[in-house]
Amino acid sequence: MPIVHITRRERFSAAHKLSRADWTPEQNYATFGKCSNPNWHGHNYVLWVTVSGEPSTETSFVTDLSALSRLIKEHVLDHLDHKNIDLDVPFMKGRYSSTENLAVAIWEQLEAPVKALGVSLRTVKVEETENNYVEYHGER
Repeated sequence: MPIVHITRRERFSAAHKLSRADWTPEQNYATFGKCSNPNWHGHNYVLWVTVSGEPSTETSFVTDLSALSRLIKEHVLDHLDHKNIDLDVPFMKGRYSSTENLAVAIWEQLEAPVKALGVSLRTVKVEETENNYVEYHGER
């Protein structure tokens, strides 16, 4: 059987701040610009989750996209949407809230539940702005 990739797109809004506590405000601004605003800033993120597997002989589907969407909502969106990534998101505690780290953390939240659906997690893509996005493929 062929292996087919399928992607589900979701959206969430969240705030964060790029800064290091051990740096001065001037150092943070020089490195992170307006993203180091002491009063935070937010994004309307777009999340793509790609899974792969063999299409069902009965339905030709790789997976039930409704089930995948529910899984993403439960394990990721319910924790991130309209939250402060630095303050409110348990799976981001102790992590710097860059989009790179966010993509890895989302992967970690989804890997086991996706496997339970009988498919493999292939890519987590997080778009922070229309010009910037991160893809993570589970590589260590």
